[in-house]
Amino acid sequence: MSTATTELRRFLTITGRRFKDGQSAPEMFSPAVDKAWHDQLGTPAYATLCQETAGRPIGHTANNGHGPISWVSAYEEAYGPLPEIWFTDADGHVDQDLLAHYQATGTVVAEWDCSPTGGDDDVAPNQPETGRR
Repeated sequence: MSTATTELRRFLTITGRRFKDGQSAPEMFSPAVDKAWHDQLGTPAYATLCQETAGRPIGHTANNGHGPISWVSAYEEAYGPLPEIWFTDADGHVDQDLLAHYQATGTVVAEWDCSPTGGDDDVAPNQPETGRR
């Protein structure tokens, strides 16, 4: 299993917990992890992955935004510090500035262009509106 796929599993686990608790959808800010997500969307293996990690179907929707990544502390409590893959683009290049900021402050402020939804309905529970670029 690739690092990106491992991180997708963790992201979907956090997503399931947030949805169960009525929280907003976590922001997908990593192009590398998002690529792993797109590679699996719509497959029987993805449906199984969602049940195993989130306990429910998890959809995918466009949702552009920029700001603090809301789920970093939940990730760290469960898995430790975010690995470098979260700061990597789809071509394998690491955003050293974003990574260094995270390592120095423990926070991530980033752009994202998609997020999970609560299933087939394309509506994430309590998802705040974000501006389109």
